[in-house]
Order: sequence, then C-alpha cells, then structure tokens
Amino acid sequence: MKFLPRTIYDIEHEEFRRSFRHWLDTSIAPHHEDWERLGIGPRSIWLEAGQRGFLGLTVPEEFGGGGTDDYRFAAVMSEEIGATGLIGVPHGFTLHNDIVLPYFLELCNDEQKARWLPKMVTGEIITALAITEPNTGSDVAGIKSTAIKNGDSYVLNGSKTFISNGINSDAIVTAVRTDPSAGRRGISLMVVERGMPGFDRGRNLEKIGQHSQDTAELFFNNVEVPASNLLGNEGEGMKYLMRNLAQERLGIAIEAVAVAKAALYWTLDYVQNRNAFGQSIASFQNTRFLLAELFTEVQIGQTYIDQSIQLHCAQQLDATQAAVGKYWCTEMQNRVVDKCLQLHG
Repeated sequence: MKFLPRTIYDIEHEEFRRSFRHWLDTSIAPHHEDWERLGIGPRSIWLEAGQRGFLGLTVPEEFGGGGTDDYRFAAVMSEEIGATGLIGVPHGFTLHNDIVLPYFLELCNDEQKARWLPKMVTGEIITALAITEPNTGSDVAGIKSTAIKNGDSYVLNGSKTFISNGINSDAIVTAVRTDPSAGRRGISLMVVERGMPGFDRGRNLEKIGQHSQDTAELFFNNVEVPASNLLGNEGEGMKYLMRNLAQERLGIAIEAVAVAKAALYWTLDYVQNRNAFGQSIASFQNTRFLLAELFTEVQIGQTYIDQSIQLHCAQQLDATQAAVGKYWCTEMQNRVVDKCLQLHG
C-alpha cells in the first residue's frame, strides 16, 4: 500500500524530521516503558530536548528560540510522536510548544518575556495550562477558582484537575475569575509558579493511556500571585482562550492520523508474517478487504490534514474547520486501531 505523495514539506522540514525521529528512537524509546510504569518522565529529558532545539521553536531568537513562525516544524514533531507510538513524555513537548507557549508569546510584556521565555526554550521551565476544574469539565465559563486583587497581588483560591504536565510544570497559565460578578467578562489568565506558598499539587492521576504524561490535580489556598504575573488584560481571559483553538485542534488531528497510519503499517507487517491454515493472514480475502478500507480512511484523513496545515500556515484555518479535522480524524483513529487490533487476534 502506497499513500499519495505529500507536497507540503520542504527539505528543511524533512531534515528536522530525521533529527527529531533519531532523538525519539535513541533517547526516548529505550526508556519510555519505564517512564510509563512510573507515570512520569524525568526533568532531565526536557533539558535534553531544549539542548537539541526541540523546545521553543516559535520563540524569537533574542530569547534563544528558533525564531520561526512556520507551523510545519511543529506538525513534523506531532507526526513523529504518533508514528513511534511514544505518546507519553513527548506529548508534553507539544503541549509546551504548541498550546501553552502561544499565550506567553502573544500576551507577555517585555519584562515577562525576558523572565520566562529563555528558560522555556532550554527546558528549565516546563509549562502547563490549567483550565479544567472538578465541577466544570469543558465549561470554561463555569470555572469557580477566584483571584481577588489585593494591592500588588491577587489572592488565588480554588482547584484544577486533569492538568497535563501538572507534576513537572514550573509556570502554569491558569484561568481564574478575577471578578466573580462579571460572568464571562470576569475571567483572566495569570501565571502560577512552582514554589508559591499555598500552591500544592495533588496526585499524579492514573489514565487509560499516556501514562508517562504526568497529569495532576492542582490546589490553591490563598496563593499570592504578583500582579506582574497577569497575562494580558484583566477580564479578557475568555477571549484569549479562544484565540489558539484552531492550532490546538489541528495538533490533535495531526497526531491522530499519524497514530492510525502507524497502526496500519504495524498490522500490514504482522499479517504478512503470521500464518493460519497454511497461509499468511494477509492472503485471506477478508483481510484484504479490511486493510483496503483502513488504508482509504487514513488517506482521506491525511489529505484533509495536509490541506489544513497549509491553511494554518497561511493564517486561514478557522476553529470550525480545525474542529472538523479533530472530530473526524480522532474517530478514524479509533476505528483503525480497533480493527487492526482484531487482525492481531
């Protein structure tokens, strides 16, 4: 089975792909099962990722970053993480690069950029995004955590849950209610930092998959957050959270297609080398029909995602079309992985 040729990447993207894939194969894969059992990866691997140039690709060069606005490098990383099946510790890198860093790049003033960005590039500062609360789920407007202004600081109280990078994180973009009476207009974003008195982490949550992607509960008890840690303007948090939806959704869709494609390749190899009733499983007509069906689904998903990547690089991908890709590709991933599993018996 041969997929249609892809034309969205240039030579430098493929060179970056080879470099990142080699690092995954040599520095991540040998340890990943151990990290999965531990439920977390070491902070040292973040420092190594920073040294290799895999963190902060979009951070300006003056702060030590890659200085690129070309999303295709991020897409390559998501594809190779999916292709290797190492969706644990490396998933934290894409969260750091593609979901959290845009808030710092778009909302930080000069002092905040100088304070945080260089160490985000080196891996000394690991980031997270804290929105979800125990009783709100995906209802961002329903968050209860409050941060009430008191002189030169905010007093933060509340809790968050299911926060990726939650255990290892040092700088957490946190959605809070700075004006409890203002509804959606009362939500702001601020950075909570490791070591602030009153800030505690709960258990590292157990999950069905991505075990080494540390996912935590966070608790805030009268945490004094300096006003200088406010991101952007007070009361505009909801607007800021909506800005990056297209990229967040696209990244999930890219990885979904990559995982489905990897599952298909692994299954093709298996059925060609596994015999039953005196012949390979691949020779049975039902197997051929099923593989053709799966190949078609993956190809359709890849075609849509390639076009979406191009649109996003041209700043023309809207949140709705990205949601279409996220929905269809993740559902396709489930179907492909499930049917490949059946072929493994």
